[in-house]
Amino acid sequence: MAFGRRRNASIYSSIMTAQLSKKSEAWSARFSEPVSDLVKRYTASVFFDKRLAQFDIQGSLAHAEMLATRGIISAQDLADIKRGMAQIQSEIADGKFEWLLDLEDVHLNIEKRLTELVGDAGKRLHTGRSRNDQVATDIRLYMRAAIDDIQGLLREFRLALLDLAEKNADTILPGFTHMQVAQPVTFGHHMLAYVEMFGRDAERMADCRKRVNRLPLGAAALAGTTFPIDREQVAKLLGFDDVCHNSLDAVSDRDFAIEFCAASALVMTHISRMSEELIIWMSPRVGFIDIADRFCTGSSIMPQKKNPDVPELARGKTGRVNGHLIGLLTLMKGQPLAYNKDNQEDKEPLFDTVDTVIDTLRIFADMAHGITVKPEAMRAAALQGYATATDLADYLVKKGLPFRDAHEAVARAVRACDDRKCDLSELNLDELRAFSTLIDQDVYAVLTLEGSVAARNHVGGTAPAQVRAAIARVRSRLG
Repeated sequence: MAFGRRRNASIYSSIMTAQLSKKSEAWSARFSEPVSDLVKRYTASVFFDKRLAQFDIQGSLAHAEMLATRGIISAQDLADIKRGMAQIQSEIADGKFEWLLDLEDVHLNIEKRLTELVGDAGKRLHTGRSRNDQVATDIRLYMRAAIDDIQGLLREFRLALLDLAEKNADTILPGFTHMQVAQPVTFGHHMLAYVEMFGRDAERMADCRKRVNRLPLGAAALAGTTFPIDREQVAKLLGFDDVCHNSLDAVSDRDFAIEFCAASALVMTHISRMSEELIIWMSPRVGFIDIADRFCTGSSIMPQKKNPDVPELARGKTGRVNGHLIGLLTLMKGQPLAYNKDNQEDKEPLFDTVDTVIDTLRIFADMAHGITVKPEAMRAAALQGYATATDLADYLVKKGLPFRDAHEAVARAVRACDDRKCDLSELNLDELRAFSTLIDQDVYAVLTLEGSVAARNHVGGTAPAQVRAAIARVRSRLG
């Protein structure tokens, strides 16, 4: 049942005896001395949590809308709050908003300015909520937007990798295990492995978003509120899928932030693995690729150098994101219910994780278009490590020889080639038949690099036809 306007004004007046003073300390009436400047600096978060401003305003407007609908504040109060918030948004956008350390955080800074602009209506905005559920809501709104940005960048990056794979669906590359030449693959197939990795990252981000997108507002400090609020209305206004169903958990939960950091750590781990390969491939000793100059730097002393700084730095930043995940886990592990000041420490690692992942994905999506493949170097490397030895073993098995016997026969052939410094395909038929009489003239089709990759013509295989089919499947999903 909605409150009467007069009764509401009287109740609100009685509960707001500790209003924001000129010193703007929301609890100043409780204390006999001011907070020291050192403590202010130590406990303040305004200079990093001010990035939540747009989300704080968004949440406050939805809260005010609900308060007016329920008759807890007047329609005039709502109009004043909207007018004041519009001006604050403009001031922030224009860089004219004054952020004050004395006001501790983004929430009190905005509330104080709102009160300056619209008077008592600004003071009434905080009815039925606490900074505890307010900040939890702001963070979720911020993270939801960040996840949506990351999803878009993951899509852009995967599309860039698909373009690179499509151009190189037939380009032979040595596949490695233990950093030793194993079997021939195509460069397109290799790129598709990363497309799969970043696809799983996108799935994890989408799944994480489901748990981010629940509304804590209405939990107040920890126990809920005595005001007749409508949490479902606020959830709908803000686009949340559901509300948090326990007030204690709503204000103290940071699982969603930890889960996001875990998903981000995997994104960066995949970036780091790719970076390691790009760095190796670009080395003159390998020479498989080149990276466009705009992603590289030189040396202050060695004029010939072209260093792959972007992949190197991304490889390093992965440790930074992993550290933030461990930091948040450690932050939460000893906290009793409900909200504790420790939770202020969640923001900087969370913000830095978001910035790092977004910046890295953006630059890698661009860099993928700046990778030049060197097919001749790749092919030469594939010919150095007896990459078709398994194909020869499979050939003998198809002729009826048990696999272990085939394995032994090919191992002897490889040893002979190693002594003679030649490839299996360079042995004549009589020389090959010395290792097995089952070998015939058709073996040479098996021993070519092209024949090797083409033979793996099944879903997930490296055959160029399968690479192109896989690219088409992913493109259809990405739209």
